[in-house]
Amino acid sequence: MTATTIAVLTGLIFTAALLYASVGHAGASGYLAAMALFGIAPEVMKPTALVLNILVAAIATVKFYRAGCFSWSMFWPFALGSVPFAFIGGAISLPGYLYKPVVGAILLYAAYRLLTPSPAPSPGEPSKQIKNVPIGWALVLGISIGLLSGLTGVGGGIFLSPVLLFMDWAEARQTAGISAPFILLNSIAGLSGHFLSISTLPSAIPIWAVAAIAGGYIGADYGSRRFGNITIKRLLAAVLAIAGFKMLVF
Repeated sequence: MTATTIAVLTGLIFTAALLYASVGHAGASGYLAAMALFGIAPEVMKPTALVLNILVAAIATVKFYRAGCFSWSMFWPFALGSVPFAFIGGAISLPGYLYKPVVGAILLYAAYRLLTPSPAPSPGEPSKQIKNVPIGWALVLGISIGLLSGLTGVGGGIFLSPVLLFMDWAEARQTAGISAPFILLNSIAGLSGHFLSISTLPSAIPIWAVAAIAGGYIGADYGSRRFGNITIKRLLAAVLAIAGFKMLVF
């Protein structure tokens, strides 16, 4: 890997971490896409993305928690189902052509839905209310997201966030506050399941780690304290579109 390649990837990793952390995500899809552009070997991409994901998700978790965006009652059933299966998925290597096109299409559709304004309520009609999360559904969705997260090397926030928003289980800022620790635990579990791959981490990982931490800190600070819900939704739509494009193309 040349010095130029390392430098360009460092910039891309910083940018991905900044954008994703602003919505409570950690950037794994962005890291994977950047590495794919430069022909990094698949066996290197997955553990590298998970390591960077853990660093950024840890920062986002602290930032959004301190901003009062976290809800334990909404978080635990998703995490309970997801984490064990993220470990299982991390231990399995499957060809991406079986599920990447489907997942990419779903993420692009989710981005479209987020950018489509909801119809305004009629006069006298109450505003949309946040609903309670059914524990059974949360466990089932957590299992599915965890397995897919472990298989692909992402933390699962790109799958969890649209579900929380579309089902009216959380508003945008709270969605970010739940997604960050969800991604953190899934990334740790996925990397643990794929533990032997740590030996394949590239020599540039310390440089990329610094870039991810810097971008994650800036993005999480803005996302947790300064951006309104509309801005967060637009940023989340951008994140989903980027991830969907990556899964369809790379």
